[in-house]
Amino acid sequence: MIATHNSGKLAEMRELLAPYGIDATSAGELGLKEPDETGLSFRDNARIKAEAAAKATGLPAFADDSGLAVDALGGAPGIHSARWAGPNKDFRGAMQTIEDKLHERGATAPDARKAHFVSALCVAWPDGHVEEFEARVDGTLVWPPRGKGLSHRARAFVKLAEACLG
Repeated sequence: MIATHNSGKLAEMRELLAPYGIDATSAGELGLKEPDETGLSFRDNARIKAEAAAKATGLPAFADDSGLAVDALGGAPGIHSARWAGPNKDFRGAMQTIEDKLHERGATAPDARKAHFVSALCVAWPDGHVEEFEARVDGTLVWPPRGKGLSHRARAFVKLAEACLG
């Protein structure tokens, strides 16, 4: 069970699980309610989602919480990254907001534009056992956004796979 309603996360997580012969359904596909993400960290929110899905389905559940933390913005948007994207998940618009806020603060030089992506992954079993993993990708924000490569979620998954999937 992948504890997400986000089709982009679902596609990436399925791709990460496929080499291990794991075919998973999602919370969205099963019509599960999204739990309130009341945690104070990415790790807390991943655990909330995984434990809720495991409890609701009786299946092991895999959840992610991730986002961008910008040093010049005091770590914002942080755990609120998805909220900055709004109900339509307009992440390009959220990046524009970040760019505007950086300009308001005079953060135009590369050394003033440090940021990092964080991904926390959690696997929760129906018996209450939980495994948690986190990865971070440090960098400098550029405008317009660009970049490809191993995502912050994929980096955290490597840790999870080593510990849980052999």
